[in-house]
Amino acid sequence: MSVPDRMTAWQVGDLGDPADVLRLVEVPVPQPAPGQVLVEVYSTALNFPDVLLARGQYQERPPLPFVPGVEFSGIIVAAGTGVDPHRVGERVVGTAALPNGALARYALANDTDALPAPPGLDDVSASAFLIAYHTAWFGLFRRAGLRVGETLLVHAAVGGVGSAAVQLGKAAGARIVGVVGGPFKAMAAQELGVDVVIDRTRDDVPSAVRAATEGRGVDVVFDPVGGRSYDASTKVVAFEGRIVVVGFASGVIPQPPLSHALVKNYSILGLHWGLYRSKDPALVRRCHEELMGHVAHGAIQPLIADHLPFDQVPDGLTLLAAGDVVGRLTVAPPA
Repeated sequence: MSVPDRMTAWQVGDLGDPADVLRLVEVPVPQPAPGQVLVEVYSTALNFPDVLLARGQYQERPPLPFVPGVEFSGIIVAAGTGVDPHRVGERVVGTAALPNGALARYALANDTDALPAPPGLDDVSASAFLIAYHTAWFGLFRRAGLRVGETLLVHAAVGGVGSAAVQLGKAAGARIVGVVGGPFKAMAAQELGVDVVIDRTRDDVPSAVRAATEGRGVDVVFDPVGGRSYDASTKVVAFEGRIVVVGFASGVIPQPPLSHALVKNYSILGLHWGLYRSKDPALVRRCHEELMGHVAHGAIQPLIADHLPFDQVPDGLTLLAAGDVVGRLTVAPPA
């Protein structure tokens, strides 16, 4: 496949809020190292880690300057040594190998991080598939062991990863209690199929959860928010319940008193999905295959808020950082 020498990309040259530090530049098209592939990007999904990377607050700190954009859909156009050359031409979803991220026409990915794109999803939906649904799958099933008939509480239930957890929980036969912020998000949660919708801007979350569960509480909590959301979860988690700590979108990292977990007999489970890519890649592949089966049967479909033109990336990341998005924001590649 013919690949140009240079491309347009968004680049972070200094650390700070994305709107302040992103610059539109022309850079050389990167070359795949051994074990890597070069992907022509068809769509990029914006993720909260993109915001944290720009601020220098993510666990990974690529050298400056770097091209952000951690998640993409596209087609493999070149392969480094050690990669099956037959992969060239394969439609894939994946996570980019920074500093050569997916907010560009071309991105690099490690061979094992570029997985087959689900045939049932178009390029836009496919770009928003991998991180959210893998995170939800590992959180609900690998870590929490969610079972049929259990009650699942999802915070930020119409956010990117929250909406994925709602759909997978429904597919697993769980009853879903979803917490959202505001009436518009409450309507979106109802449309998504949440069984009990709680608007934290209007309702007292612990009281509403107790009323919805007749005082019993919930078996599993999926929490990508932290802060007050985590505190509310500890008040409503049932006997032998499980709280899965997925992230801290609120900006507040809880400091839980372990004596409380002891007296209520609940578990606090951490989830860093990225670790599975290095620690158990075979399980990542099994997760992906199972999720593709869910797509084929129509059980899951990424919730897309908007597909933005390439020049609106800073605005999109600002909205994402403020929590003002229902579902996922995706970005078209540069013209």
